Amino acid sequence: MQLKGKRVIIIGERDGVQGPAIEACVRSAGAEPVITQTQCFV
Repeated sequence: MQLKGKRVIIIGERDGVQGPAIEACVRSAGAEPVITQTQCFV
């Protein structure tokens, strides 16, 4: 998947992969995070 130059919205999960971890991955792929949140889906 090509993410370079894309803007993304990130929703992480508290008990799974958290938002900041996903943000680091998409930044390294060249995308620009617009908003990052970590939610609790219980």
